Amino acid sequence: MDSCENNDLVVFSHLRWNFVFQRPQHLMSRFAKKRRVFYFEEPIFEDVSFPRIHTHQSEEGVFVVTPFLPQAFLKLNYQAVLATLLDELLMARYIHNFNIWYFTPMALTFSRHLSPKRIVFDIIDELVHFADAPPLLKELENELLMKADLVFTAGHSLFEAKKNRHHNIHAFPSSVDKIHFAQARLKPTDPMDQIKISRPRVGYFGAIDDRVDMVLLAEMARLRPDIQFILIGPIVKANPETLPQADNIHYLGQKSYRELPNYIAHWDCAMIPFVLNDSTQYINPTKTLEFLAAGKPVVSTAIMDVIYPYGENNLVHVAESATQFIDYIELALLERRNIKWQLQVDSLLAEVSWDNTWQKMTALELLPTTSIESPNTEFFYQMNSTL
Repeated sequence: MDSCENNDLVVFSHLRWNFVFQRPQHLMSRFAKKRRVFYFEEPIFEDVSFPRIHTHQSEEGVFVVTPFLPQAFLKLNYQAVLATLLDELLMARYIHNFNIWYFTPMALTFSRHLSPKRIVFDIIDELVHFADAPPLLKELENELLMKADLVFTAGHSLFEAKKNRHHNIHAFPSSVDKIHFAQARLKPTDPMDQIKISRPRVGYFGAIDDRVDMVLLAEMARLRPDIQFILIGPIVKANPETLPQADNIHYLGQKSYRELPNYIAHWDCAMIPFVLNDSTQYINPTKTLEFLAAGKPVVSTAIMDVIYPYGENNLVHVAESATQFIDYIELALLERRNIKWQLQVDSLLAEVSWDNTWQKMTALELLPTTSIESPNTEFFYQMNSTL
């Protein structure tokens, strides 16, 4: 197969471009500097008469493609309509030589007829374990694993779960934009909607959905009414009225990626209060490294990809109960100016960046499919030896 470096990239994702800025946005923003990237989102159903697509170019240079379908199509098999819209996009934009990058196997239902130069499957979550997972998802994942030329996993635990299911699979855990989050260490102005919140402050940013342990949050707020718990992000798949309410729990809504360092700068500690169940078994939280890059101590529940390598190397406190979570917050508050800890964090961060991750993934994408190496776990060995 010829080199793919000049090919357009057609991306199918279950995450909207303007949602939380995470792995798809980081990677595709970098690809867009070198080639055209078309980011095909899931359809939006609204009061329109005819199916259509809307394409706009993001500030990062990515062409974001959003299908709009009539409400009535919800009751129909609309995959053939999406396939037609997709074909029209490829024709209108002169997309002839292209690779496909899948973040979701569900897109196969309207894209399997395409003939890309190469297929990449980037597994960022174990989607089949999500509460609202479509019945066909597992079958489609099996099909995509058979079709894909190259498979990436967004963490070590996902790699271990999938490594025997593809001949060319590589682990690339979530990375970090160090320069962006290090702005928090410079203590920018405290945002207006946070400035009146008292201290100590323990913060979280990201989607506020069923993966956040609301029972844990409520119990911690009850145990320590003097600690202020701040949550930033969109509320997804939940009724805001059912979220735990207390004088020391503050929901500040979604903020732009650009704003996040301003908020984190004025936290005393960061938290990752994820529930432990099938939907989080293989999660690799991008925010772990982002909190560390901001210079904040972190307390997390026992997420496998947080335990290894961050917990094992004493960079993140891992708690197994609300009481222990509070104990570790207290310890983190005492240690937040710990120079030795900060040096260890910065040693880790020196080896990790989205630029490095993107470059290594690109190198693998450009290899002929006959140049297959053994599965890649080098990242984890390097990280352990660094600390």
